[in-house]
Amino acid sequence: MAKSTHHGTGEQIAALPFMIEGGNLQILLITSRETRRWVIPKGGRIRGLRPRDVAVREAFEEAGLVGRIVGKRPIGSYHYSKKLADNQERLYRVKVFLLSVDHQEEDWPEKEQRKCQWVTPQQAAHMVDEGGLAELLQAAFPAVQFQIPEQARRRRLPR
Repeated sequence: MAKSTHHGTGEQIAALPFMIEGGNLQILLITSRETRRWVIPKGGRIRGLRPRDVAVREAFEEAGLVGRIVGKRPIGSYHYSKKLADNQERLYRVKVFLLSVDHQEEDWPEKEQRKCQWVTPQQAAHMVDEGGLAELLQAAFPAVQFQIPEQARRRRLPR
């Protein structure tokens, strides 16, 4: 059996999608395609796109979400390790942007490949495997209330 070795560090961009329903903050988790663990929409950098625009694109492709990034900078980052096809591992640093969700489309490119679930930040922190992501989920949302425009606080989730 081949020994797993480290294969360098990569960078990914993620969206942390949220909405307010009945005055309660909800975030969306999706399943990864291969391991089916709970994650947030993310992907590699795309030449010619700002990182915040990559986050919006990934949220649409992976979860059908339409919305806008809150703030100009990522709210934080976390690391995770991904096993590659050749049994090597690659460490990724994931920069996370807050995405205020307007709605979820009926259809999107990866709909049949993933499950989606709206949950509280506390539930999400228990569902994800990456410790750094769990910490980010717990730390991000007390401060979020100050960044969410009043009209977004009254918005309801689509059914």
